[in-house]
Amino acid sequence: MNSIFKDKVVIVTGASSGIGEATAREFALRGSKVVLAARSEEALAVIVTELKKLNCEASCFKTDVSSEEDCRNLIEKTVEKYGTIDILINNAGLSMRAAFIDVDLKVLHRLMDVNFWGTVHCTKYALPYLIAQKGSLVGVSSVAGFHGLPGRTGYSASKFAIHGFLETIRIENLKKGLHVMILAPGFTSSEIRRHALLADGSEQGESPRDEGSLNSPEFVAKWILKGIRKKKRNKLLTWEGKLTALFQRIIPAFVDWAYYYEMSKEPKSPIK
Repeated sequence: MNSIFKDKVVIVTGASSGIGEATAREFALRGSKVVLAARSEEALAVIVTELKKLNCEASCFKTDVSSEEDCRNLIEKTVEKYGTIDILINNAGLSMRAAFIDVDLKVLHRLMDVNFWGTVHCTKYALPYLIAQKGSLVGVSSVAGFHGLPGRTGYSASKFAIHGFLETIRIENLKKGLHVMILAPGFTSSEIRRHALLADGSEQGESPRDEGSLNSPEFVAKWILKGIRKKKRNKLLTWEGKLTALFQRIIPAFVDWAYYYEMSKEPKSPIK
């Protein structure tokens, strides 16, 4: 894998922690020129310093993906520094936890701004370079993009939107050698649930799940690289996800009830 990714220019959004950080590190250790993007400039600087001590090539740019201008700047600065872009990992994301009947609509707007529009903004400005390099465009998504997840209307809607967007980009560029992959990692130990928005837009603060029992970000990162190497189209990392995608097509009502039961068991669940 080292030879495949060596000297490739890779942008990873949401790279200050979790899956994004692990993915950036994985690429860097394989010889890629990695650009980390996130809102926390301080956290990014720490990671870049650590990578440089390992003789890796890494840079970072403070980026709020909900801002089109920030995303344009991210792409322009990357090309200015490295000349092109080979791989774009759209990982930055935000979750929520509230029943739709209770939620303030600003929460859904925020979810769409970060998850969907963040992917659109970065892809828009990176796409010419990705096409020129016959590179890879990746969206880190969720099983919630294949079947609606109760208590996560904004999250599911944003992931469904990402799927439709990336699938269309794939079809439009079938003859140009562009690789597009949608990856659904399943529940992964990260900060996303702690920062998930509640009905009033405040952060949840405490994860409703046993984070120690979930997949690690490093596990997901390795699969991202493996998926790119094998030019995967869609990749669901858990059996729950694979079964959801299958059963959603043949017995969707069963999946409805299974999700309802699963989400209602969570501590302080908004689903009763």
